[in-house]
Amino acid sequence: MTGHEAFEQVRTLIDHVAMGIEILAVVVIVAGVIMVAVSRGTFRLVFQGGRPGAYQRYVDLLGRPLLMGLDLMVAGDLVRTVALELNLANIGALGLLVLVRTFLSWALVVEMEGHWPWQTGTGKDNQGGSAQTGGSINKT
Repeated sequence: MTGHEAFEQVRTLIDHVAMGIEILAVVVIVAGVIMVAVSRGTFRLVFQGGRPGAYQRYVDLLGRPLLMGLDLMVAGDLVRTVALELNLANIGALGLLVLVRTFLSWALVVEMEGHWPWQTGTGKDNQGGSAQTGGSINKT
C-alpha cells in the first residue's frame, strides 16, 4: 500500500465518520420530536391548552432535541471541513453554517429560557426583576 492509498483510506474513513455524525443529528431531531409529540406534547397541549405552563413545558421538551441535533450537525461539518477539505472557500462556508446554526441555537435558548444565554438570572426564572433588565428587587 502506497502513501497515497493510505491517505485516501483515511479520507474515506473521516468522510464516513462525518456522515455518521450528521445522520445521528437527524435521528436525534426526528426521534426527539416524535417522542415529544406522541408521549408528552401535541395531543395533550391541544386538550390542556388553558393549563398554566403547558405551552412553555412543551417548548422546553421540544427544544432540547433540536439543540442537540444542531450541535451534532456543527460537529459533523467541523470534522468534514477541517479534516478533509481545508481551503479558504470551505472554511468560509463552514463559518457561515456555524453562524446560522449558532443563531438558531440561541433563538431556541431564548424561546426555552426567556433570556439570552449570556444573561443569567433574567427572563422567566427571575420574577422579581434584576439590575440587568432595569427591574427592582424588593427587600423586606
